[in-house]
Amino acid sequence: MEAPAPDTAQVSVQIQASSDASIEGVFYCIQLPAEEFSRARAELLSPASGSPAAVSLQPLTEERNEYLRATASGLRITAPARTLEITADAPAEIVIRDDRRDGNYDTQVLFRLMPANPLSGASAKAAFRIRASGEPDLRPVRVRLDPARPGQMWHGFGGNFRIQNEKRDPAVVDYNLANLPLAWSRVDMPWNLWDPDESADPLAQARAGRLHPRVHAAMAMAQRLHRLGLPVIVSAWFPPAWAVLGEIKRPPDEDGPRGNPLNPAKMDRISASITGYFIFLKEKYGVEAAMFSFNESDLGIDVRQTPREHALLLRTLGPDFARHGLATRLLAGDTSDADPVDFVDPVLADPEAARFAGAVSFHSWRGCTQKNLERWLAAARRLNVPLLVGEGSTDAAAWRYSRIFLEPSFAMHEIDLYTRILALAQPASILQWQLTADYSLLAGNGIAGDDGPLRPTQRFWNLKQLASTPHRSFHLPAESDHPLVTAAALADIANGVFTVHLVNRGAARQAVIEGFPDNVAELRAWVTDAARSMQELARVPVQQGRAELKLDSTSFVTLISAPPAR
Repeated sequence: MEAPAPDTAQVSVQIQASSDASIEGVFYCIQLPAEEFSRARAELLSPASGSPAAVSLQPLTEERNEYLRATASGLRITAPARTLEITADAPAEIVIRDDRRDGNYDTQVLFRLMPANPLSGASAKAAFRIRASGEPDLRPVRVRLDPARPGQMWHGFGGNFRIQNEKRDPAVVDYNLANLPLAWSRVDMPWNLWDPDESADPLAQARAGRLHPRVHAAMAMAQRLHRLGLPVIVSAWFPPAWAVLGEIKRPPDEDGPRGNPLNPAKMDRISASITGYFIFLKEKYGVEAAMFSFNESDLGIDVRQTPREHALLLRTLGPDFARHGLATRLLAGDTSDADPVDFVDPVLADPEAARFAGAVSFHSWRGCTQKNLERWLAAARRLNVPLLVGEGSTDAAAWRYSRIFLEPSFAMHEIDLYTRILALAQPASILQWQLTADYSLLAGNGIAGDDGPLRPTQRFWNLKQLASTPHRSFHLPAESDHPLVTAAALADIANGVFTVHLVNRGAARQAVIEGFPDNVAELRAWVTDAARSMQELARVPVQQGRAELKLDSTSFVTLISAPPAR
């Protein structure tokens, strides 16, 4: 993608089918927010004979969600506040419809790239020019924080360290550990390699020096993080074949459920296997894991559990850990996204299972609605344990098109999501997926085809800026009155230090922040955007609890007060 002018994007698309696919086709999709385009008018450019010249995008009936299907060289969409013109390099089939996923009525404009059911090797390419015009929203924003109502504690930012690339991971891990202030960590338990043979004793094998190299690498990573003073969560992905029902399929079938359930007849052997792993991790590497989970077991990546089976796991493993002198607890949830809050309900209802829950966890890939985030907060409060975002980011499939990690829009969406999560869910930590070369915050050194020097991206600076929040601060209520500005506030009450994060997704605007205590006189300010990397700005004065500053367009700003004089 190139931007030849401030109002224009030139997009080139190439695609090739790696296998036969039973699908309706492949489309280039532009998604338009319903709040701006739901009553717009779409006008086709150079339409084919018999195609309608224009169509109104008034809300459709419940029975249909398609406005138009026609061939043209492009279209112009005119809404009250803006106009969008999309031109293809050749006539193409165009479909306009509303999305309707999870109550979403955004408008989708689809340009067909490939026909239905493409065969392996089929390819296509296309180019599009997208030109936008309209009136920018320059309204100021007012943010109100309430220091009198401190909520849950923020321990600090965290990261995942699942080692998958022996060539590129080490340099990325070294850089991130040297340059990011962290408070939590999560590593892999290669359970299938720790205990592949049901008839053998994996703990005895390990004590005899017969440890798989990848198991050693995972334990050594845990040891390194422990030496830095970080609590370590250990999560298992791949189970040994003997421990589950059914055949393990990798990759999994596209149709039907993913993963395999644990064999209930072998729970004693399963518990002994996992407990042995943590005994050896403590004996040999000096690490007592803070918590254990099966990764995304609600979805089956790669152990699959029902909510009730998940609660029974806590009832089974928790006492076994305790009998062997392990303080390790279990994560309640650790779900694939924010939608399945109900997955932890049996844990909440079972005092024996709840006793062994060390934290509640969800992953932020999807479903981070206000309702869901508030329900996760309520679940953690009910168990009286911290809430963790066990895997933080926005697009689980982004490894397939990894150049997107360099896009400013991706970086802004990610930090906006994290700021919303802070404000609504009050987590103790967000653990970035990952701080390795996978979904990397760094570019270069061969990552995503970039052979330049290893260097931080905008995403890295966003997260370093977020991680600058003083550890052990309490979340504060913070309300923004502008839909394009997301705000979160925290306070290190003991030291009198206040932090405010502001994500401005639109045009430049003035901001007023109210509610600081009277003894806060000045704020330090930092900004990260496409051109600046946690750049410190002029200090912002605070008078009578009120601060005022300019928020630049599409920027992430952090304000931190100095401790008051004592």
